[in-house]
Amino acid sequence: MNIELKKLRALLRTLADGEVTEFEFEDEKTRLKLRRGAVEVTAAVPMVPPPIAAPQPCPDPAAPGGGEVPSAVHDANMVVVTSPFVGTFYQSPSPDAPSFVEVGSVVREGQTLCIIEAMKLMNEIEADCAGKVIEILVENGKPAEFEQPLFLIAKS
Repeated sequence: MNIELKKLRALLRTLADGEVTEFEFEDEKTRLKLRRGAVEVTAAVPMVPPPIAAPQPCPDPAAPGGGEVPSAVHDANMVVVTSPFVGTFYQSPSPDAPSFVEVGSVVREGQTLCIIEAMKLMNEIEADCAGKVIEILVENGKPAEFEQPLFLIAKS
């Protein structure tokens, strides 16, 4: 356990002296949960990182959702919207709701284009500029990598 004994004792004193009935701490290696009142013991369990997957071949640029940037991006009027972090790409706010945008949609700067779910948080990705959506480069519900191209927008 990585928590220093002094810190743990101070936490326990705070828990006992105050009106706090439950405390939880978690980092990359340790999870600690303390409750006052109930006779329940929760052990600190080391967090084990998930296994690293074997490298996968690069996606086929011709395949839908391949994540490759089309050659048209070299045009000064084209903007590529990329994922700011790793997560799951969603085109709509819920499975039964319509997509935020479709190919051909005209968007304004700051308009929501999609959601990237990362660590159970839904993060709206917005348009960097006003324009027309030329291409959606990721398939709905599929993983998106850090800085992976998501949309190709022609500036207006």
